[in-house]
Amino acid sequence: MCLSKVYFAKNGEQELIMSEITSLKIAANKLQLTTLLGEQKEIAASIREIDFLTHSIILEKKV
Repeated sequence: MCLSKVYFAKNGEQELIMSEITSLKIAANKLQLTTLLGEQKEIAASIREIDFLTHSIILEKKV
């Protein structure tokens, strides 16, 4: 299965936020993340990078 991991870019490092992400939706200036088991999290962030090869999504916090 090709599930993604979501990270925050922080001081040149990547901090893992969630794994096994099946869905990412943009809703009301926030990103809504959903996992394989249905866990959801809303984050005020913007997408910096999506790497399909490594199944990773890098976010930046909104200022």
